[in-house]
Amino acid sequence: MAVSANRLELLQIADAVAREKSIDREIVIEAMADAIQKAARSRYGQETNIRVDINQKTGEMRLQRLLEVVEEVEDPNTQIYLELARDKNPDAEPGDFIAEQLPPMEFGRIAAQSAKQVIVQKVREAERDKQYEEFIGRVNEIVNGTVKRVEYGNVIVDLGKGEGIIRRDEQIPRELFRYGDRVRAFVYDVRREQRGPQIFLSRTHPQFMAKLFTMEVPEIYDGIIEIKAVARDPGSRAKIAVVSRDSSVDPVGACVGMRGSRVQAVVGELQGEKIDIIPWSPDAASFLVNALQPAEVAKVVLDEDAERIEVVVPDDQLSLAIGRRGQNVRLASQLTGWDIDILTEEEESQRRQKEFSERSDLFMNALNVDEMVGQLLASEGFASVEEVAYVDASEVASIEGFDEDTAGEIQNRAREYLDRRETEFDDKRRELGVADELRTIEGLTTPMLVALGEDGIKTVEDFAGCAADDLVGWTERKDGEVKRYPGALSSFEVSRQDAESMIMQARVAAGWVEAQDLEAEGEASEEDEAAA
Repeated sequence: MAVSANRLELLQIADAVAREKSIDREIVIEAMADAIQKAARSRYGQETNIRVDINQKTGEMRLQRLLEVVEEVEDPNTQIYLELARDKNPDAEPGDFIAEQLPPMEFGRIAAQSAKQVIVQKVREAERDKQYEEFIGRVNEIVNGTVKRVEYGNVIVDLGKGEGIIRRDEQIPRELFRYGDRVRAFVYDVRREQRGPQIFLSRTHPQFMAKLFTMEVPEIYDGIIEIKAVARDPGSRAKIAVVSRDSSVDPVGACVGMRGSRVQAVVGELQGEKIDIIPWSPDAASFLVNALQPAEVAKVVLDEDAERIEVVVPDDQLSLAIGRRGQNVRLASQLTGWDIDILTEEEESQRRQKEFSERSDLFMNALNVDEMVGQLLASEGFASVEEVAYVDASEVASIEGFDEDTAGEIQNRAREYLDRRETEFDDKRRELGVADELRTIEGLTTPMLVALGEDGIKTVEDFAGCAADDLVGWTERKDGEVKRYPGALSSFEVSRQDAESMIMQARVAAGWVEAQDLEAEGEASEEDEAAA
């Protein structure tokens, strides 16, 4: 079959557009068919159901009008009687469609313009979809591009098949870009938007540095060395924690490279950012000591429930541990995920003396004993009156200068003090209107009930509606700074796990959940832990 010039030209145009826009030829031909369909409707009526088929090999175009087969015709433009339909197709049934061939149509100026707009729109949508599909798969990767323009501090980067943007807050401080500069950046987000896919790039993202090390250090690329954590103060300083899966490979040495060649390549890309390469350790205390390098650490105290860590350093190491404007301790905190308090040895000694004095005073006042007895109890490690009251009597009697009678008298006084205090707190609980039912929840003490009442939690339903954060407090990290928010029971030694257990007890008591559901959930979690 001979192909007419018009048909041949149609295919040539489709091929040219597909090549120029880097989209499938089929998409262009479909766009042309939609455009011709729109033009045909403007001629035959918008309500007319028209189908356009373009042969992708020959360019032959067929226009057809689809008519629905019905027994009673309401609209002759879209429907056809069953009898007439069966003249054309003996198997036609109501609900089927009969195709009527339409003659080739000539495009007027307005129809041609309308068809052109449809084609342009469809091609542009296909181009945007292709860009989005290409770059959504490159999120968390490094891309190379050329600076196209700078707008209000934001850098527009030509990535070849799309444009990315490095916003001002994603650029390394004091970094300048000009038209035509080559730039390397990290793709951290790709979004579909009305004007096309938006590709967001960053040079300050911690993973940008991690990916640079992956490119420079073959052992990381091969998986022998793993990057466990990254913390950055862009343009100034960074810390990266690495661990080796092969005991014969030194992770720090491999990242530094011969005469520092590997790390210097990364430093050069990051505008001279100083990088501390830290050996990672599964032991939180050891990891933190490494993270605070180059400062020396004398002692570490962990509070795992609050995810806080207290670090004691020699007096002359304090400024080094904290760093300029708190940079070193802030980066170490980001790297480890722990809140860090730094004390000098002198400050720790003063604090311990203060705690010792406060405990001695507590025992003197609560037990009605002299200073020497109060200090003896505090020096033996007793931290509260409850410990003195309910510890085995032999432990109190074993204190130097004490005998069994003295130990018995001290424990009796401790219990009497606790009874008086319990009565006082219970009276206060009643004044606050805290329900008696809350006393049935295991783990809640009378002083805790008073604290809950002062926070407006007075019934089992109130307590059941709480989250663990409402009881033990929470922390929020923003711009490297940690802000702590107290909970109703923050002043008591209540762990998050204990708080969640008490809340679930209250929900069972309030009838919100069934006890057997709770037991089944607990058994499932135990099985998961065993499997892990």
